[in-house]
Amino acid sequence: MKSMTGYGRASAQNGGYDITVEIRAVNHRFYECSVKLPRVYSYLEEKIKEQLQSRIARGKVEISLTMQAVGGKSLEVQVNHAAVSAYFRALLEENRRLAEELDGGVSEHAFLKQDLSLSTLLRLPDAFQIQQVTEDAEVVWASVEPLLHDALTQFLSMRAVEGERLKADVAFHLDALDQMTNRVEELAPETVQLYYDKLYRKIGELLADRTVEESRLVTEAAVVAEKIAVDEELVRLHSHIAQFRTLLESDVPVGRKMDFLVQEMNREVNTTGSKAQSLEITKLVVDMKSEIEKIREQIQNIE
Repeated sequence: MKSMTGYGRASAQNGGYDITVEIRAVNHRFYECSVKLPRVYSYLEEKIKEQLQSRIARGKVEISLTMQAVGGKSLEVQVNHAAVSAYFRALLEENRRLAEELDGGVSEHAFLKQDLSLSTLLRLPDAFQIQQVTEDAEVVWASVEPLLHDALTQFLSMRAVEGERLKADVAFHLDALDQMTNRVEELAPETVQLYYDKLYRKIGELLADRTVEESRLVTEAAVVAEKIAVDEELVRLHSHIAQFRTLLESDVPVGRKMDFLVQEMNREVNTTGSKAQSLEITKLVVDMKSEIEKIREQIQNIE
């Protein structure tokens, strides 16, 4: 049994990348997964989702991937030859024009040596282009997958530990519910007989000295007694508790089945309460409903 909440994290330098993978999940009626990762690596999203979906059945899962190439591996700086050539031609033309205006008083070569330096080029807009290096998708995935595996292992381990705690708590409340059900079974026959005797006496008092056919009175009392009997409800309740215990030992996701059984157990207890003619049984029904509610709260977090 696993809880739906969990957290896992793995971080390392692998394949020339600094990689961090985080997985967290909270309760959800169904399985829902969202992936946050750098836009340039968006092609990894489906592979990541496939890995998670094969191991997680329920819960709202969020996974984040941060990935940075070590030493600028993913970037490449190139000279924008067209832009630099255009700047160079413009400078030559401006230098020639100035030389003509000054009647050759300024050497063209001297002008260039003085002003057209590397620092000048670095200040020119668009003189350089920074481009993303095309990376092999399989190589990138091979770098990410081990970290994803480690984070997922931590995540599932935390879910399993929490699941064991939930299992123990649910089993405790099931035992309490079972004991109360047994007590109601013990009281039910007495309650029916007491109600029968009370009804018999009441009818006798009302009829006073009039003659009453014994068989007719017994039949009428039996009909009423049948209406307050809870044998069937208690049998079904025991059956639901037994099924619940079987689910606690299951190695597959059982949260939805448990949710259904809780509804059925609540239905049987409510019916028992509505039929009960005993104050003691009524008190037990209140306690039984409390135990079922505690179970219901816990299974909301079971996968």
